[in-house]
Amino acid sequence: MAKGGYSVNKRAHRAAASLAAVAAGVGLTFAFPALAFAESKEGVAVILPDMVEFIPMVVAFIVLAIILGKFGWPKFNDMLEKREATIAESLRKSEEARAESERVLAEYQKELAEAKAQAAKIVADAKQMGETLKADLSAQAQQEAAAIVEKARAAIEVEKRAALAELQGSIADISVDVASRLVGTDLSDDEHRKIIERYVNEAGSFDAN
Repeated sequence: MAKGGYSVNKRAHRAAASLAAVAAGVGLTFAFPALAFAESKEGVAVILPDMVEFIPMVVAFIVLAIILGKFGWPKFNDMLEKREATIAESLRKSEEARAESERVLAEYQKELAEAKAQAAKIVADAKQMGETLKADLSAQAQQEAAAIVEKARAAIEVEKRAALAELQGSIADISVDVASRLVGTDLSDDEHRKIIERYVNEAGSFDAN
């Protein structure tokens, strides 16, 4: 800003000098109105200014130039400085606005990136949760199916053993009856027991096979 003020003052001094020169030129122009011709007593034309009028006119224009340089130019200089200050303030505000817009844009881009990252994380977590739930349900279903199969096997085994026991009893009764008829006499309790044990053992070996 000091450099700018120095430049303005320098331009102001140059303008003041130019103004003084213009004023002096105008004074000289009026002092020599078309190089007026004056006739001497002999009728000879000479190109000479009237010094009585010329000197006061030059002095008046010099005084006018001094007055303008002292009082007129400071106002003009102040106007130039105010104009320069206004331009500098506008540039400063423009720079601040640009910096603020860049800051807001950077903050928006940062928030947008964070939102995208959070959304991607939510999607990934939901996908992982779905896969975990699917695996848990599959494992639970397999366990339930295995338990059902095991219960069915146990029930079948119980029914099988009950049927074999019933079959063994029926076979024993039939065998005793057949043996009694073949022998033609009633068997004693000891013989009856041995026959039953033999058929039970045979039925057990059949079940094992």
